[in-house]
Amino acid sequence: MTPVPDPHGPMPRALLALVAVIAVIEVILSLADQGWIADPSLRSRAMCAGGFWAGLGPDSPFARLCGAPAGRLFALQPVTMFVTHAFLHGSLLHMVMNMTILLAIGRFVGDRYGAGAVLPVFLLSAIAGGVVFKLLASPAYPMVGASGAVFGFLGVWIVWDWRRHQRAHRSTGPVLRRVLVLAGLNVVLYYGLGGMLAWQAHLGGFLTGLLVGVWLENRLERAWLAARRRGRADRDS
Repeated sequence: MTPVPDPHGPMPRALLALVAVIAVIEVILSLADQGWIADPSLRSRAMCAGGFWAGLGPDSPFARLCGAPAGRLFALQPVTMFVTHAFLHGSLLHMVMNMTILLAIGRFVGDRYGAGAVLPVFLLSAIAGGVVFKLLASPAYPMVGASGAVFGFLGVWIVWDWRRHQRAHRSTGPVLRRVLVLAGLNVVLYYGLGGMLAWQAHLGGFLTGLLVGVWLENRLERAWLAARRRGRADRDS
């Protein structure tokens, strides 16, 4: 038996800061879309600089759409886009949907594994989402959104749920069904959105979340067993 999260604990500050930064960016871009601040081209310029482009280079769609004959806007763009894409969204609704899930699952991760786990899970899942997107996709438009990172948090949650069922000697069938539901939703949304869904990023983030979740659960169990042994030693002394 390992500790269970405290549902009444404070929201992890790292999670609140992460959501606040992403929300502020989207609010600024949405206001620019309406011409209330900056200019309506701000979102497209942000997408060019911070979106994840499956292909960069002088002859790429990126070079033509973003007016970058050199194939990049700055030297580190091929590296930074693995993270910056997760801070940009296509619309206010897109951002709100991702942040709602992130707050819910991110709080669980922070409560169970410590607030220090939130940012690494987010970044590792976002980077992995970009890697898989680059390997499996070649669209002429940028991939943006924190959904790959969100699926990383879902992967961590699935590992916990699996272990929870195993510890209680219950069937893990419900956990597998939840995974199938997530996969099914991706299929439905992919076709419902006319292919405008970065399922590759979701897959990369989710698989990374599973790996990170196994590591976090194992670390938690080792800490609990060590504390239990120390408790027994104190009682016997």
